Amino acid sequence: MPRSRKIVFFFPSFASSDATAPLGILAVATPLIRAGYQIVLIDSTITPDYKKRVLEEARDALCLGISLVTGPMIRETVEIAKAIKAWNPDFPIILGGWHPSLLPTQTLQAPYIDYVVRGQGEESLLDLVGHIKNNSAPDFVAGIGFKRDNKLVFTPERALRPLVDMPPKAYHLADFDAYERVCGKRWAMYTSSLACPYNCGYCTNAGVYGRKWNALPAEQFVEETVDLSRRYNLEMLWIVDDNFLVDLDRARAISEGLVRAGSEFKWSIQATTNLTSRLSLEDLKLLRRSGLHQICQGAESGSPKVLKAMNKNFQDFGTIYESAARCIQAGIRPSFNIIFAFPGEGEKERKETISFIMDVCRKFPGAEFWTNIFTPYPGAPIMDKIAELGVITPDTFEGWADFFPRYTKLPWLNGKDHKQLQVMRDYLRIAFDRIPIGADRRTRFTRLAQKCISFPARLRLDHGAYRFPVELWLNDKLKERTAGFKPVVDAKRLEPNEIPVEAAC
Repeated sequence: MPRSRKIVFFFPSFASSDATAPLGILAVATPLIRAGYQIVLIDSTITPDYKKRVLEEARDALCLGISLVTGPMIRETVEIAKAIKAWNPDFPIILGGWHPSLLPTQTLQAPYIDYVVRGQGEESLLDLVGHIKNNSAPDFVAGIGFKRDNKLVFTPERALRPLVDMPPKAYHLADFDAYERVCGKRWAMYTSSLACPYNCGYCTNAGVYGRKWNALPAEQFVEETVDLSRRYNLEMLWIVDDNFLVDLDRARAISEGLVRAGSEFKWSIQATTNLTSRLSLEDLKLLRRSGLHQICQGAESGSPKVLKAMNKNFQDFGTIYESAARCIQAGIRPSFNIIFAFPGEGEKERKETISFIMDVCRKFPGAEFWTNIFTPYPGAPIMDKIAELGVITPDTFEGWADFFPRYTKLPWLNGKDHKQLQVMRDYLRIAFDRIPIGADRRTRFTRLAQKCISFPARLRLDHGAYRFPVELWLNDKLKERTAGFKPVVDAKRLEPNEIPVEAAC
């Protein structure tokens, strides 16, 4: 009897109200569809009773694929995998994405995982699925890991292919109507380049893509994004490149092409501050005319000492101020990421960072900051010395579920210090306006009330006074008035719009 050609993909909740289609699964799905496989995509963020749905779809499927990054997504992955194995211990479960690529051995050691796919998965997964269908040994499929006789087997790495040679993403699998109901906007992610030439100490990108930047030509970017936005009626695209502005001539050509094409969607990019500051005001105005409305930049710290420890010697504060000033003048929102508690940061350095944030936001109204607590993700350069710093990393796949900026505990940031930093970050959230991807569902009263409590919040940050945080209590009460999406994972511990460093700018 012929085996099924149906493949179920599960995407665990990223605990964010800014929900949209999982780009990694859309990427690996295209070769499978072209080979005649039927794809079913189940995203727990938009699927009620997702566990029941996965089990139902798996009954006549060939295998289950799950894509995930380090952190809370592991919880639902474990839940689904165990449920599948309780139903049928022999049903194949394949894991791919950032976490299995960076920690393949530990991931495959989990008793409920059968295969891992490392790095770019388009070709590896297609070949692997073919072997599963034919019940043959996958020893010659590059870039995977599997089990044989209770032993782990890993095949050689698959060479990284230039992005221009990769097939288009299967966006038609995405239920954009459902995502819009969750976050109030129709938007999608799009990749136009891979890798970054810099080697920041906290960043995991080199662990998967190395340092050799490669990108789609401007003409392809314009054609695909305009078609994508019109085909699915998308109002925004988040360009998830690690560093979009490596090639400024390409950025200018993209802007000119979008203007000529009459594109109507907004788009956002990620870039390092030194590259953004190279853009002239005329460049930025051109980008703005093409629809660019936000540049997310990794400022990371207001302390020169900490920036040096992060290997960010290419960055200085002058370029950050230049970038903010020109972006505001051009009508583009400058967004900056900050990482608190990086090794070497003490009270003095933290105060320098707070002063830096306050200064930028006051000088350039409209600039915004998003903060994280340093989390030692696998694949980052800092991991080479994390043990000597006293950080004990998980020794099991499941243990990594609690590695996330909202509640990571560090030897030099624990107890009272950890609590105070969280309070400080909460005050930063309400001191200045931040614009998330999802729709603003606040009432007029709530917006006005939050505006009022932003003034005492700024005073507290100026003076480092965080005792009796009544403004935070008031803000929580105001948020209760706003009906919105409740994340699947513990919302009390996880800020809905918080982004792990490995996925941030």
